[in-house]
Amino acid sequence: MRATFHLKTLTVAVAALSVASVASAAGLDRSGQDITAFLQDGTYAEAVYTYIDADVSGKDSSDNKVDDIAESYDFFRYGVKADINETFSVGVLYDEPFGAAADYTGKNDFVNNSDADALIQGFTGNPNLNEGLVDLNIAQLQGALAPGNPGGLTPEQLQEAQEQLIGLGAAKGLAATAGETTQVEVRTESITGILGAKLGENKNFQVYGGPVAQRVKADVKLRGTAYEAANGYTTHISADQDYGWLAGVAYSKPEIALKAALTYRSEIKHNAKAFETYPIATAAGATAGLALPTTRNADIEINTPESVNFDFQTGINPTTLATAKVRWVPWSDFAIVPSLYNEVSTANPAFRPDGLSLVSYDKDQWQVELGLAKRLSPALAVTGNVGWDSGAGNPVTSLGPIEGYYSAGLGAKYNVTENWAVSAGGKYLWFGDAKGQIPSKTIVSNFEDNDGFVLGMKLSYQAQ
Repeated sequence: MRATFHLKTLTVAVAALSVASVASAAGLDRSGQDITAFLQDGTYAEAVYTYIDADVSGKDSSDNKVDDIAESYDFFRYGVKADINETFSVGVLYDEPFGAAADYTGKNDFVNNSDADALIQGFTGNPNLNEGLVDLNIAQLQGALAPGNPGGLTPEQLQEAQEQLIGLGAAKGLAATAGETTQVEVRTESITGILGAKLGENKNFQVYGGPVAQRVKADVKLRGTAYEAANGYTTHISADQDYGWLAGVAYSKPEIALKAALTYRSEIKHNAKAFETYPIATAAGATAGLALPTTRNADIEINTPESVNFDFQTGINPTTLATAKVRWVPWSDFAIVPSLYNEVSTANPAFRPDGLSLVSYDKDQWQVELGLAKRLSPALAVTGNVGWDSGAGNPVTSLGPIEGYYSAGLGAKYNVTENWAVSAGGKYLWFGDAKGQIPSKTIVSNFEDNDGFVLGMKLSYQAQ
């Protein structure tokens, strides 16, 4: 007689798998944009907390040690779903899909010398200059360049004085970054509304879709000789909210606890404001015959990428489930291109006419995770999973020098009551070795033998 694997008896097992299922992926991927809360039966709600701690250390191109640059971070995910009737379902999901958090410390090429005079001397090539002399020379040059030409300078002398003033101004701006470190922080938040309709005689098929509201903001500081002419660059990208959409199709066969879902999320185009500071922009621009300021507050377009998720589960026996997740994100299409940074880069003829992006990736991301869930008792289940992430290319940006990972995780879920349950899980990550590069494609660092871990907790409610 053929066994049947009813979903109700196996729910306790599968729900624990998604506690810490995706984290520290390629590019800026964080949450994996999981929608499995919407695919649960009956009325369902969950609150998920995830904590990630990674060790990403290496050496710069000068063979200096680079201590752990990866800041630990955490985020929440929420989901609620309800059936309107036998055909229609609605749901609302919240997550933090994309992000980055890195901070360089120590004595290496990603940290500016704490001696402002040394920065001035290194930039100008004059070992006798200091902050006091720079201020004095700037004042003298400004006086010589006052309207009416009070010094009686020739046109050639006026041009030379203007160039000196530009160079000293750039040196003064760079000196203001003494002791500062390279840092990056990117945060996003998304709210997704979903409407689903079940089709077919047995309601085995479901189509679903809905709008996505997404908010993004970012801060980046480039410091140290690794960034060459961009040393001292800072940008603050103000929070912007924009909209996209989600669509998918699912199939279920309760007799064998089979569920499969394919979900597409659209690209979301953000038009934000970026305030940039670039101490040597004017000097670089003057060299290239460009009129560039040292600060700019302008529009920036950031398009968070589209994605495709495939979620699958099937019963192996009445108490065991096999699961699989596959995710694709085209990070090769993603770029952050602040206008002042881009224009200054064209001072170098090699980067004309398009200039450089501040952040970009060479390859698309593929992520695969396979798992097993075992129901040990009516209230308790344990899970295990292994995963692989392709990364988004190598060399990769120095602001996130990881080339994918392999992972292994364990989890458990306990039904406190018939409807309420708590889950906990952990995952260990082995990061791929990566070479860090700046936007000009110059390799400036090497990161090897790094790892990390993920911890997650979930509180869930379900009523059939």
